[in-house]
Amino acid sequence: AGLVQEGAALDPRNTYAASKVAQEHLARVWAHQSQGRTVALRYHNVYGPRMPRDTPYAGVASIFRSSIAGGQAPSVFEDGGQIRDFVHVSDVARANVLALDPGSPAHGPFNIASGRPRTILDMAELLATEAGPTAPTPEVTGEFRLGDVRHVFADPAKATGELGFTAEIGLEEGMREFATAELR
Repeated sequence: AGLVQEGAALDPRNTYAASKVAQEHLARVWAHQSQGRTVALRYHNVYGPRMPRDTPYAGVASIFRSSIAGGQAPSVFEDGGQIRDFVHVSDVARANVLALDPGSPAHGPFNIASGRPRTILDMAELLATEAGPTAPTPEVTGEFRLGDVRHVFADPAKATGELGFTAEIGLEEGMREFATAELR
């Protein structure tokens, strides 16, 4: 895939992605029928403190964090070169507040992303480094999951222009915090 803008054709490749598309459609229909207002925020690879531990739905950063906390090397699929956009949960919270402004003329969907894509292996290595010298290092396994997209990262320009949202926390700073943050 690659750089994804909000107007790109929707092509969900797995049930999770299809469920997100369905939610956007339902919200849009509700808004039309009720004359309400909806704003869809498309979060990209959220990470940060209080993420759920040991669940496949938590996101790759949380899965890797749980592995490291358990003394196991994070398993990096494929060759680790898959590109994603990691965005800190505090940036996501700020985007939510901006989207809730009742005076805002903005209409979504909006990509909520850092705008600074990185590889999965970059993130895993940074997380392991920040976890300390005894943390297990990531292991590139060559495995893959059906439905995963090789490269997908978002263009946050619309969120910047219409919502005033720009991610503030870079991956290095975010992983420094996340490496020792409490999980739930």
